[in-house]
Amino acid sequence: MVEDGRTGTPGATLPREGQLTLTLVLATLSSSLGSGFQYGYNIAVVNTPHQVLKSFYNQTYFERYGVPLDGNTLLLLWSCTVSMFPLGGLLGSLGVGLLVDRCGRKGALLINSILAIIPAILMGVSGVARAFELIIVSRVLVGVCAGMAFNALPMYLGELAPKELRGALGSMVEVSVIFGIFLAQILSLRAILGNATGWPVLLAVTGVPAILELLSLPFFPESPRYTLIQKGDEEATRRALRRLRRGDVEAELQEMHAEEQAERAVGPASLRRLVAQRPLRWQLVSVVVLMAGQQLSGISAVRINYYADTIYISAGVDATQSQYVTVGAGVVNIVMTVMSAFAVERMGRRLLLLSGYGICGCACLVLTLVLLFQNTVPELSYLGIVCVLVYIAGHSLGPSPVPSVVRTELFLQSWRPAAFTVDGLVHWLTNFIVGLVFPSIQASLGPYSFIIFAGLCALTAAYIFVIIPETKGRTFLEINRIFAKRNGVVIPEEEEEEAGVGHHLPALPPSQTAL
Repeated sequence: MVEDGRTGTPGATLPREGQLTLTLVLATLSSSLGSGFQYGYNIAVVNTPHQVLKSFYNQTYFERYGVPLDGNTLLLLWSCTVSMFPLGGLLGSLGVGLLVDRCGRKGALLINSILAIIPAILMGVSGVARAFELIIVSRVLVGVCAGMAFNALPMYLGELAPKELRGALGSMVEVSVIFGIFLAQILSLRAILGNATGWPVLLAVTGVPAILELLSLPFFPESPRYTLIQKGDEEATRRALRRLRRGDVEAELQEMHAEEQAERAVGPASLRRLVAQRPLRWQLVSVVVLMAGQQLSGISAVRINYYADTIYISAGVDATQSQYVTVGAGVVNIVMTVMSAFAVERMGRRLLLLSGYGICGCACLVLTLVLLFQNTVPELSYLGIVCVLVYIAGHSLGPSPVPSVVRTELFLQSWRPAAFTVDGLVHWLTNFIVGLVFPSIQASLGPYSFIIFAGLCALTAAYIFVIIPETKGRTFLEINRIFAKRNGVVIPEEEEEEAGVGHHLPALPPSQTAL
């Protein structure tokens, strides 16, 4: 068992460096760039070239029917193009729990890569086929792939990593997402592919990392925890650990056996049982708050997902130059996310989350004042751009990357797929809600709309401060004991003193699932 004081000392860096192997690094790169990249790329890829794509929709319709699209129909088609992605993500997240249990974490990622190639081809040929419907259908399909990757990837990386590196490797999910966003911003510039001839290639690029993952990931191990706890293959688990670790792996293998014994007494996990389990109450609520807070804090509106250009123009940026401001925001995004990945094992999860939400809330409040008074003081427009960049920096520091780490740590092995189903449902629903509702809120409240985001940042930070413990450097069973107390589940004192053993009272079997 890791002592609380040890995780905060400078000496804790030594085991982390000792645990980082070439196999672990390459497996992380293959899976994260292949799966997380697609999510980020397809969030941003239609933002900058939206006028070009709308023009294609109009021209195609005119060629078929001899009349142009009216404004309302074009708006409806474009709204479908944008909103089909989170809808597909919702569908993908609902089915991924069964897939990761049946096919494994790595198997689910490989199936996802195969599926991701299909919409890439469809979008690539949509221009030649003169069929804008292929783009809309493909947006649903890439959304399904993103929903699957959003759940399967952090599960795979969280179970692949040793506890000393779980935060850093888990943060690679968001790093790959941000890298996808950034590359989409670069390639969608009008001077590169965001033009009338290049957009089919721009949309089809999403298939390239899927192919690379499909070719490379089979050479890396399946999740050792999945192999042992859910497949029961100890020898394969030992081989996988020896490839992923330096030194003796028996202590980690025994810790997995302890988790397996704790889960075996509980019986099979399911979504229905998860929701009904009192000992899992605060873990489940915490996942909902983390994922809802991540989206409802305004990142989809403030960053680049749907309406960034509108925000930049409101802040005084010329419409023709907003694409370059978006790229600049992307640079800030990726730099701060990488910094968070390095900092998460030194500073801890809680500090990054609380700091990030504090920065975002303050940026939203100042942005409100800027938008209120920029007509009176035109120079405030520049401060508005700074507020957007500061907000992105704050969100990239904690609220964007850290929940992918924490949601993996809050649940034991067999409960993770069901928990991630709830996680994905909340993530994609709130993503969809912000994209759907924010324009109306902005039209009704104007600059005051960002006060809502500031308030939601404050509420999420307050919940984290009161409820969510620091999980840095702790095993899944140690986190289990912390939440057992919070959920009112009694664990014998002698069990609390044992290192890495997760047995619970036979009289209280639900406590065996508490995290």
